[in-house]
Amino acid sequence: MKVEVENQPHCVATLKIELPPEQVSKEWDAIANSFAAQARIPGYRPGKAPRSVIEKKFRKDIQDELTKKLVSKSYREAVEEKQLRVVSLTNLEDVEFGEDRSMRFRATVVTAPEFELPDYKGIPLNLPDTRVTEEEISMALERLREQSADFIDVPERGLELEDFAVIDFEGSIEGKPIAELAPNASKNLQGGKKFWLRLAAENFLPGFVDQIIGQKPDETRTVKVEFPADFPAPDVAGKTADYEVKLLEIKQRVLPPLDDAFAAKWMPDKTLAGLRHALEHQIEHEKGHELERVRESQVLKFLSERIDFELPPNLLKSETRNALAELVHRNRERGVPDEMLKEKEEELIRVAGGLAAHRLKTNFILHRIAEQEKIQVTRADVDERIRHQAMHHNTTPEKMQQEIEKNDAMNGLVEQVLLAKTIDFLGSNATIGSAAATPVSEAAHESK
Repeated sequence: MKVEVENQPHCVATLKIELPPEQVSKEWDAIANSFAAQARIPGYRPGKAPRSVIEKKFRKDIQDELTKKLVSKSYREAVEEKQLRVVSLTNLEDVEFGEDRSMRFRATVVTAPEFELPDYKGIPLNLPDTRVTEEEISMALERLREQSADFIDVPERGLELEDFAVIDFEGSIEGKPIAELAPNASKNLQGGKKFWLRLAAENFLPGFVDQIIGQKPDETRTVKVEFPADFPAPDVAGKTADYEVKLLEIKQRVLPPLDDAFAAKWMPDKTLAGLRHALEHQIEHEKGHELERVRESQVLKFLSERIDFELPPNLLKSETRNALAELVHRNRERGVPDEMLKEKEEELIRVAGGLAAHRLKTNFILHRIAEQEKIQVTRADVDERIRHQAMHHNTTPEKMQQEIEKNDAMNGLVEQVLLAKTIDFLGSNATIGSAAATPVSEAAHESK
């Protein structure tokens, strides 16, 4: 087999592949014999027609079958022979058969960019401490208390800080309702009915809380709000609004005591000490996930800052489309209307382009390191990832695998595993530093 490679700009290469007559003839004869054995030719018994008759009648079919059999096989061999890092096959064309039974064709491919890897062992990482402090457990307990709080009516006095005010309110600017002036703004900016507002400094709209301190149930006040020029809602930024605020009720939050009865409400058969222990494990688990996220981010940042290359334009364009579709889908799930997405189209495309470029660059770098370190994905790796996804989606590994295969997503899953293993390799060979923290065991010891 003869292979010529023509490198073109933007990571594109054309392979001219020619197969010798003896290789093509061997396959040609095998295919022609198969046709001869099955063909029914008038004037001849089945399987007895001369080869010349068979080849004349079925020449096009034989060539098509031969093309299917030889082109993909010889293309893969050519890529391996020339040691090309092919990202995608763009086109197979110009298949020709010579009079001497030779065969030639062209393949156009997108190749991975060429770049030099820096020293990627010993990457300096500054990772957060995963030890859990007494303060963190106490804060978690306090959040549970807040979620279990009771609210009692306080009818005899005016509003005070830390009360919860139940209000009806409506905003206007120069006599026009904000709901008309800024229809896309937050509903809470326009007004609301039976709206619960916690009275805390700097909470809600600028200056709103300060002006309702002392207000009593059934009392109505006019509250002026001066929106700063950089306020996130452009329709009201830099303007002054008037809010008619009627106080319906004053609620005071009452937190439950921290005791074994409180613990049992959250975790049956647990004491307060047992609940604290469970929260410690939960926080530790969350910190472990955050550690992995920070580690990956710092590893990729280190590599990206030291490697620069041009991304294949066609690949970048395709990945940008994928990233844009993901952004639109996520925004729709969050309830963002299509009209607003249309208004932010240019911004979404810009963000999608940045995400796509980061993904592609990261993948090229990690693939090169995986290649150099001979990191491979085993069947056990794939099975473990499928089990993990099955648990996340509350299904069985068998059903999860069927779903993956149905969506033709197995190659994507293998890719995810390979990149994750490469990041794990880089992390395990990094130089680690950590922030200081007071662990639970030490804090408990100091408190004795």
